[in-house]
Amino acid sequence: MTPDSTESIIREHIDSTYHMSLATSMNDFPWVCEVHFVYDEDLNLYWRSSEARRHSMEIMENPNVAGNIVATLALDESPVGVYFDGVARVLDDDEIAGVAGLFHERLGADDSIIDDAARPDGAKFYKITVRNWYAFGSFDGERPQKHSM
Repeated sequence: MTPDSTESIIREHIDSTYHMSLATSMNDFPWVCEVHFVYDEDLNLYWRSSEARRHSMEIMENPNVAGNIVATLALDESPVGVYFDGVARVLDDDEIAGVAGLFHERLGADDSIIDDAARPDGAKFYKITVRNWYAFGSFDGERPQKHSM
C-alpha cells in the first residue's frame, strides 16, 4: 500500500469519527482520556479542554502525546482505526478564531467557544502536530502500512 493511499484511508477514517483517545504521561505514569476532535487540512488535531484536567496539566509538563481514533464496531467485527503520535500545545489567542471555525463546521459549535476560551476557567483550545500516523485494520481487504507525516 502506498503512502498516498494510506493517507486517504486516514482522512476518510477521521472524517467519519468524532472522538479520539488521547494518551499523555508525566513522571512515568501514563493516562488516557477521550475527547471530541476536529482536524485541519494538514491533519493536525484539535480539541478543547479545561486546563485543570489531568491530560491538560500533563501536556504542560510533557507535550509528547499519542492516541487513536477507532470506529465503534460490533463484537464480531475487527477493529478499524488509526494511531498517531505527536506534540501537543495550547493555542495562542490569535490562533483560536480559525480553529473555532473547524469546531463549527464539524461539531456544530457556535462562537461562544471563543468567549469560553477567554475565561480563566474556560475550555482552552489544544493542537496536536502529528508526527506519525499508523492505520490498522482491514481497509478494502488490505492492511495499511505505517504512514509518517
